[in-house]
Amino acid sequence: MTLFPARGPEPVFRDGLFNGEVVLVSGGGSGLGRAIAVQFAALGASVAICGRRIERLEETAELIRKNGGTVSTHAMSIRDPEAVVQLVIDVANKHGRIDHLVNNAGGQFPQAAIDFSIKGWNAVIDTNLNGSWYMMQAVARHWRDQQTQGTITNIVAVIVRGMPGVAHTCAARAGVIHLSKTLATEWAPLGIRINCVAPGAIATGGMEVYSEEARRELPRSNLMQRFGSAQDVADAVTYLAAPSGRFITGEVLTVDGGNQLWGDQWTIPRPDYFGGPAG
Repeated sequence: MTLFPARGPEPVFRDGLFNGEVVLVSGGGSGLGRAIAVQFAALGASVAICGRRIERLEETAELIRKNGGTVSTHAMSIRDPEAVVQLVIDVANKHGRIDHLVNNAGGQFPQAAIDFSIKGWNAVIDTNLNGSWYMMQAVARHWRDQQTQGTITNIVAVIVRGMPGVAHTCAARAGVIHLSKTLATEWAPLGIRINCVAPGAIATGGMEVYSEEARRELPRSNLMQRFGSAQDVADAVTYLAAPSGRFITGEVLTVDGGNQLWGDQWTIPRPDYFGGPAG
């Protein structure tokens, strides 16, 4: 018997919830970013998706257009602050406005921290922390200059008890979380709400970077004893950006099946020192 089954295909949010609004999603070419972009488009938003690989962006765009949605694709790197500024200009010119930013782009690789190279460390920090900051600042300046308001939702990670095997992304995502809390305070006078969504073990293509052993053990790292889905994360992001989140800012919504309460996540082989598998 499955005590905690994944949710079915039934809709959670009403049709047309984001009619007339524009959502910018970074890393929209695959995984969580694709699910988030498709969901916003299905709820009536015009969507702009950015990422480094245009072919992946176009795959997402095709899904959206096939279902009658409006989408634009923007190939660029969030690690380039000038490209980020131009992206915001291009999206605003293309769609006439920007209402929501979803900072989803990022990446990491599993490795024992003691073996990180300087280049590897810097690459993850530059993408996951600096890139997220460039996007937040650029869109906030746009809203300030246009005297409009908006929401920012940052996809982070469950970092509260550390993340053995991906210390670089743990450091970067912790930075994004506390940056978000600080900016939620500084930018409240501008009418900007900022929140984070922290996914746990989610079944996406991103799991391919982990070993077979890690993929086998990760579902056992939470109380529900299974992977979550990209849809679970998309629903959380939607909730925060929609009127349902209008009195929420500076918070982290954790979508991890209870991993924070029980179990641990190893993305590299667990040392014998710590005993057997999680749970």
